[in-house]
Amino acid sequence: MSSPTGSGVTVEGSAAYSCGMSAPVHLDSVDLQILELLRADGRRTVRDIARLVQLSPAPVRRRITRLEESGVITGYTITTDQAKLGQGLQAVTELRFTGDTDIHDIVEFASTLPEVDEVLTLTGDVDALVRLHVDNVDDLQKVVNRLRRKGVGVLQTKTLIVIASWQRGTSVP
Repeated sequence: MSSPTGSGVTVEGSAAYSCGMSAPVHLDSVDLQILELLRADGRRTVRDIARLVQLSPAPVRRRITRLEESGVITGYTITTDQAKLGQGLQAVTELRFTGDTDIHDIVEFASTLPEVDEVLTLTGDVDALVRLHVDNVDDLQKVVNRLRRKGVGVLQTKTLIVIASWQRGTSVP
């Protein structure tokens, strides 16, 4: 799969860890329109985007390249229906750590588990959230137990099963 500019491809399943502390990039209304169009359909062509934002393709291509190079656009990927892949149960597990725990160790460990989709480190009472997909409740229990046993410094977990979800760039259920 390629991006509209032929660069910046992110393959589903690749890992990236970001602390979320980068400087903001100035975006005008056209940049925001381009981002919204690409969020809705990452395969949208530059020509189609240009028509919708009422610019010619060349400046749209330059804007997309600038957004990629500045790190605003970090990649192009697909979304999948996990239930159709046999992983119909989605859950979020809260992790609380001991005081001397290196958060990077937890992220590194959790990212080795194929069921884990995302790890968010947080401020507040909960130290991290782990978003995961599994086949069934038995598999969920196994993954949570692995996080408890192998997750160095994991003091406590709390698991919540997702009933329904919505994500920006997708239609409302």
